Amino acid sequence: MADLVLPKRHFHVKVAPGLTLAVVVLAFVLLAAFAPGLLTGYDPIAGVPKERLQGPSLQHLFGTDETGRDLYARVIHGASLSLRATAIAVLVALVAGSALGLLAGFRGGWADTVIMRIVDVFLAVPPILLSLALVTALGFGTTNVAIAVGIANLASFARVMRAEVLRVRTGVFVEAARASGVRWSAVLARHVLPHAAGPVLALATLTLGTAVLEVSALSFLGFGATPPTPEWGALVAGGRSFLATAWWLTTFPGLTVAAVVLSANRLSRALDGGDR
Repeated sequence: MADLVLPKRHFHVKVAPGLTLAVVVLAFVLLAAFAPGLLTGYDPIAGVPKERLQGPSLQHLFGTDETGRDLYARVIHGASLSLRATAIAVLVALVAGSALGLLAGFRGGWADTVIMRIVDVFLAVPPILLSLALVTALGFGTTNVAIAVGIANLASFARVMRAEVLRVRTGVFVEAARASGVRWSAVLARHVLPHAAGPVLALATLTLGTAVLEVSALSFLGFGATPPTPEWGALVAGGRSFLATAWWLTTFPGLTVAAVVLSANRLSRALDGGDR
């Protein structure tokens, strides 16, 4: 009997350069946030006056500021504070918004009406303006900035979660669970939430970029950490007085914020099922 020869199959893996670059940028920023000492040996607070306002060089990759501090070191160490505020903001928006959307979509009736009217009020105000109003009421500080940004962005999570719950709750497995006498809270936790979480998590990745931008904007306006603590928005604000003579003071921190925002948006598009 002749041997059966099976045709060879060739598998081609398509690698998207944009997505790869986005992952590399985010991984580098996370490394800077958790282990800044691996990326720079300079002190972000102490400066050398005789090296003030030096341009980018091999010794100082991003140049130095008006007191001789290494700007690259300040950007690297500023990643920790900026990303911590961003993580808190996204967590607040994700948890609070998802809880409201889950309750509104599953319970329906007057609960749905009341919750979604409140959400509509939040959506009517631009998030950055709402964040500014909230942080003014809460007070200055990185944590208050993060909470304000999170509250300002929870409406989008509530809308997406409610839409997914309305889609899932009519499924046969949900109806079967309710008909068998399972408590509604258990139905939510075991059946509805796992099937509705996908788009919400993709939105969380997208909101990560938006939150970085909003946290940096509030820090730029002076609502974040007090100087000389490095924070990306504060670094951009601090270089405004030297735009004519030291362009790098605003350019490099600003490019860092832009790179993180674009990378987070690219990753979110991939997770949401867009082109990879």
